[in-house]
Amino acid sequence: MSESVLLSLSNVGVSYGPVQALSEVTLQVKQGEFIALVGANGSGKTTLLQAMHGLLPLSGQRVLTRGCGRQVMVFQRPFLLRLSVWRNVWLALCLAGVPRGERSARVDEALQRVGLASLRGRPARALSGGQQQRLALARAWSLRPAILFLDEPTASLDPSAKQEIETLLAGFKAAGLTLIMSTHNLGQAKRLASRVIYLDRGKIGADLPCADFFKEHGQGARLELFLKGELRWDL
Repeated sequence: MSESVLLSLSNVGVSYGPVQALSEVTLQVKQGEFIALVGANGSGKTTLLQAMHGLLPLSGQRVLTRGCGRQVMVFQRPFLLRLSVWRNVWLALCLAGVPRGERSARVDEALQRVGLASLRGRPARALSGGQQQRLALARAWSLRPAILFLDEPTASLDPSAKQEIETLLAGFKAAGLTLIMSTHNLGQAKRLASRVIYLDRGKIGADLPCADFFKEHGQGARLELFLKGELRWDL
């Protein structure tokens, strides 16, 4: 296995009772990639994201290399404690075992990174939706993850908040962080991702560099329908 590979799945399947949510999924995640998971509703995007993060029982193999450090996931609706903005990040560092002497500086750096330093004392749950998502990103980034998993990070946000989140993610990418994001927004995938994985009925229908994915590449009629916005969930 290449030294740049952080995570690999081999013939992975996930079932919810009688429902086969994922099947025959094989892939590798390399250092510095920004992978967008796309597909119609029910195609398996979130399930694959959670399987890669190790949150679900699965068949097949999930392997982390020795070079893969901490993994962190930011959910579509992040859970924030009834504490201040600053304490939400500080407690995450505490629970992760970061030495006490390093925590304050890392909290301040993370809040500065996402533009929330001036709101450090505000109750986290009093923030706007976009601010809460930026706080979740600050909390994740402060943990210095090797891989950051993102489940629809800009869903339900207004255009301005979406742009703020995309700017932060682009900055993480430029700094070399490995990101894996599920999204329904093909424009967002095109702007941010270096690689796109298309899921169809729980299987990988295409796995291509971003520039190639959005070309006329003859990967199949269902993918072409999806890219045109014409693939219904019941087809």
